Amino acid sequence: MLKSIIDFHAWQMHVYAEGKKAESVLGQVRRTRVVRAGNTVEQMVRAIADMIVTGQMLPGEKLDEISLAARFEVSRTPVREALRELGAMGLVDREPNRSAVVTNVTENYLHSMFEAMAELEGMCARLSAERMTVDERRQLEIEHRASARLVHRGADEDYAAYNIEFHNRLYRGAHNDHIYELVTQSRARLAPFRRAQFRLPGRLTKSYAEHDAIVTAIIRADGAAAAQAAYSHVEIVSDASAVFAKANVE
Repeated sequence: MLKSIIDFHAWQMHVYAEGKKAESVLGQVRRTRVVRAGNTVEQMVRAIADMIVTGQMLPGEKLDEISLAARFEVSRTPVREALRELGAMGLVDREPNRSAVVTNVTENYLHSMFEAMAELEGMCARLSAERMTVDERRQLEIEHRASARLVHRGADEDYAAYNIEFHNRLYRGAHNDHIYELVTQSRARLAPFRRAQFRLPGRLTKSYAEHDAIVTAIIRADGAAAAQAAYSHVEIVSDASAVFAKANVE
C-alpha cells in the first residue's frame, strides 16, 4: 500500500512545496487549449460542435460545404474532414449525394453514452489507485491542487483544457492499453457536451470538489473509493450536459 511507503502528511507537505512547479504545469495546459474559432480542421470541429451543442445550430439544419468554407476561409477539403469527424461524434448525419445535417441528439442517447463513459472512467480510476507509480500520483495531486487557481479566477476555458489532461492522467494511470483506447474513443464522442458543462453557473467549483474525491482516493490507493468517485463524477457531468440536449429539442 502507498501509505506504508510514504506518510500521508509528509506527502501533503511535499505537494504544497511544489507550488512553482504547479504553476509551470498549468501554464503548459493553458498553452495547449484549443481556440474557439479558426481555420484548422480541429478548430472547425470544435467551433461547429459548440454551435450544435449550445443550440446555435438546430437539429435538421443543413451544413453547406461552400458556406462553411467561406465562413472559415478555407477550401472545401478541410470542411469535408471536419464534417466527417463531427459525423463520427454523432453530431452530424450525412448521406451520399446529400448535404450534411445537424443530428438530433436525444437525451436518451446522450444518457446511454455517458452511462458507458461512467463505467469506463470508474474502471480507470480503480486501476489508477492500484497501479499508478509514486511519481504519477504526485503529479496528479500537484496539478489538481494548482487547478484551484483556475476555479478561483472563473477561467472556464483554461479549466476545460486542464480537465482533459486530468482525465487523461486517469486513463494512462490504469496502465492498460486496451482500456485506454476504449475510453479515449468514448470521450472524443462526448467532448462537446463535456466541454459545455463549464458554461453552467458554479460548475467549476463542483467539478474541482469531484476531482478532489477522486485524487484523494487514488493517493490512498483505495480502488473502490476511486471508482465510485469517478463514476459519480461522470454521472453528474451527464446531468449537467443533458441541459443542452433538452434545449435542442424544446
